[in-house]
Amino acid sequence: MTRVTSAVTRKKRHKAHLDAAKGYVGGRHKLYTVATEAERRALLYQYRDRRNRKRDFRSLWIIRVNAAARELGLSYCQLVNGLAKAGVAIDRKMLADLAVNDPAAFREIVETARRAVGT
Repeated sequence: MTRVTSAVTRKKRHKAHLDAAKGYVGGRHKLYTVATEAERRALLYQYRDRRNRKRDFRSLWIIRVNAAARELGLSYCQLVNGLAKAGVAIDRKMLADLAVNDPAAFREIVETARRAVGT
């Protein structure tokens, strides 16, 4: 019976991991063990940060809406409360976009919220 080695399979597997670690600094792109650990950690961070990005953007939208609403004499919580009472279903992303790109439309929305709250 002939002797079978795992050289080809091992080389293919090592090459795949080292290719995935391309661009890493130092031994992280040269050494198989270090590269696989760096690759696994990078995938974990990637998974985590895809979720954190959503959190960060929502926070940014709230900051923008709050700043624009305060310029018009209304706080963020009063604005959101007024929109809920008025039955206006508009999300924070669209509110932030209006605050930045269309101040006139945002002013109308703030007035609608102000009328609903009674401020």
